[in-house]
Amino acid sequence: MPLVRNPLPRARWLRAAVLVAASTGLVAAALPAPAPLGIGDPLFPHLGNPGYDVLAYDLDLTYPGVNTKPLAAVTRIDALVTEDLERLNLDFTHGTVSAVTVDDLPASYTSSGEDLIVTPAVPIDAGEPVEITVTHTSDPTGPADTGGWVRTGDGLAMANQADAAHRVFPSNDHPADKAYFTFRITAPSALTAVANGLPAGRVDHGATTTWTYRTRHPMATELAQVSIGSSTVVHRSGPGGLPVRDVVRTADRELMEPWLRKTPGQLEWMEQQVGPYPFETYGVLVADADTGFELETQTLSLFERGLFTEPRYPEWYVDSIMVHELAHQWFGDSVTPRRWSDLWLNEGHASWYEALYAQEKAGKSLERRMKAAYAASDEWRADGGPPAAPEPPSPGHKISLFRPVVYDGSALVLYALRQEIGTEAFRRLERRWVADHRDSTATTADFTALAGEIAGRDLTAFFRDWLYAAKTPPMPGHPDWRTRPAEAARTAPKPG
Repeated sequence: MPLVRNPLPRARWLRAAVLVAASTGLVAAALPAPAPLGIGDPLFPHLGNPGYDVLAYDLDLTYPGVNTKPLAAVTRIDALVTEDLERLNLDFTHGTVSAVTVDDLPASYTSSGEDLIVTPAVPIDAGEPVEITVTHTSDPTGPADTGGWVRTGDGLAMANQADAAHRVFPSNDHPADKAYFTFRITAPSALTAVANGLPAGRVDHGATTTWTYRTRHPMATELAQVSIGSSTVVHRSGPGGLPVRDVVRTADRELMEPWLRKTPGQLEWMEQQVGPYPFETYGVLVADADTGFELETQTLSLFERGLFTEPRYPEWYVDSIMVHELAHQWFGDSVTPRRWSDLWLNEGHASWYEALYAQEKAGKSLERRMKAAYAASDEWRADGGPPAAPEPPSPGHKISLFRPVVYDGSALVLYALRQEIGTEAFRRLERRWVADHRDSTATTADFTALAGEIAGRDLTAFFRDWLYAAKTPPMPGHPDWRTRPAEAARTAPKPG
């Protein structure tokens, strides 16, 4: 739905009208030197920015038809200011800014670290709505492992997890600040552009076409997705008539069909586990790129083409990975972690339903997988910290946050919890969790409190040991399980 903004307060408008010609330089000169801020996330201390809450992003992207050249872009941000601000910081890097306005008035700007620091003509008061417009470029080149744009064989896609959305567009790039998105993508008319949400218009200009998409639910910046390429959009229906749309290379349309047609059944299975699908549409984006990972971008999960074409991957394994990314739509996308240290709630749950699906559909024992995870768990904790207190990623390699302990090491916590409180209580917990926190953010403390409420007893000691201890506690119901050093530590962790 369109965001209706209140007009500027009269006093502020009058001050702006008088001071716009002179105040920018005077205010900037009176302030201390600009510096990156961040909201203090222990794992990504410079991500996010204090003082405002983003309500909506409006992204205009113009693709030149070559994926090695910068895109022209305009990012409009509607926000509510939560404290008096003389400056406001945005996360942005790997692009060139040519103009910034605040409420349609020119603003000065500078960069510090990976922050774009904006000084409006006059300070902004707490409680006021504000519109920031940044005219910039968005550069798809650079090392592939830094995230942001992914260059595909026929165009571009996005992979913004964990902290790379600001390599694409100016933003408050932290999952704690979810917002609605509108995308307008202009590209050569021979190509197809797709983004999160539902189509909201298409205008042909002859040589180029502009595609518009809008989300109906708030979204974290790391989950944004834009695909541009020689693609076909395949439509079908999911449970309850849910629109399912998949995006594949046109040349791969028939090759991918055996996989694409599985999604409605997988959606139905997940709804049986945790309740109604939380968004307006779903589908898979099969990118012609060697990413080394899959990614749960909201309503349109990103998959590398090789997952579906490499013969060494058995069918049951590919199916379970598809369910992993689908499960993230509930766990991580709809219910989003408030801090990156809450990541175990995303990946642990996605790995849990991946394993449960493999057991139910392919006879791959969940208990055997959890026993193997238990054996390796002490080594995983030593390598990356316990599930709810992960060590920071290595410098210059942010993707190293995604270690084994946040996958099967965290699914193991859920297995232990089910053993502790019983299967029926565990199922009630899962359904309550995604219903109570839908379209919101939540923390580990929220999850443990709800688990204790449903179990009807204090689980503080249980969660303290399973989530924060350096050593893995005994497994309820399996006193014979033993830990040992992992036989093969993963050296190339992958998100998703």
